[in-house]
Amino acid sequence: MADTPLLRIRDLKIDFRRHGSPPTQAVKGISLDLAQGESIAIVGESGSGKSATALALARLLPEPQASITATELSIAGHHVLKMSEKELRQVRGKEIAYVFQEPTTSLNPVLQVRTQIGEALALHRPEVKDREAEILRWLTKVGITEPEKRLRAYPHELSGGMQQRVMIAMALCCHPKLLIADEPTTALDVTIQKQIMELLATLRRDLEMSMILITHNFGIIRGVADRVAVMFRGQIVETGPTEQILSHPQHPYTQALLDCVPRMGAKQARLRTIDYAALGE
Repeated sequence: MADTPLLRIRDLKIDFRRHGSPPTQAVKGISLDLAQGESIAIVGESGSGKSATALALARLLPEPQASITATELSIAGHHVLKMSEKELRQVRGKEIAYVFQEPTTSLNPVLQVRTQIGEALALHRPEVKDREAEILRWLTKVGITEPEKRLRAYPHELSGGMQQRVMIAMALCCHPKLLIADEPTTALDVTIQKQIMELLATLRRDLEMSMILITHNFGIIRGVADRVAVMFRGQIVETGPTEQILSHPQHPYTQALLDCVPRMGAKQARLRTIDYAALGE
């Protein structure tokens, strides 16, 4: 891995403003580095600031309703907060790409698969002459059966798992340095969840790409993430190698989240309540 981090975050803060109301601070000064080829899982409950952090990396939050500040926020040497909208359009998709949790709402329902992937190629890889062949290559790479048939399909003609595979193909066909997978398996059944996570882990290694996995579920990160950062109410409360966090969590909030993971053969017991007062809340 390169000595210079691919991603550098220093003192990132995100405020949301509504007319007539005081601002709400969703992210409260987090700092994080990510090396080239490294994978990190950001884990926390809903509302902890995970997705807001992920969207802020490419300035995808609506401005000025959302205010993003940081002493440094850079991806592959690009200082995101100093870039114009035109410059950001070149970074989005090329340097950083996203796979979101609900492919049904991410895909355009009135465009065929080949059109949607083709638009990404046209914008970020105009040197590709035979786009249809490249689209077929990526549909095959993400494990879609009968790719010649699927590229002419509309999203509603595909299962949820296939839709998510199309989203992964669209995200990766432009060779991004960093993939943000934001709850990519939430809308899928357990069997398909496992397949999608294994696919992401394999593609990340094959492409030597960095990845940030956003999830509330500790049960899916083993074998996918090198490191874990646990977020609680806008702050990172614990970080470390994945196996260390899973085996020896130090923070009470991390311990409570791990208690929620089902375990084969374990006796059923009442989940203990998180003591927010003890956490300083």
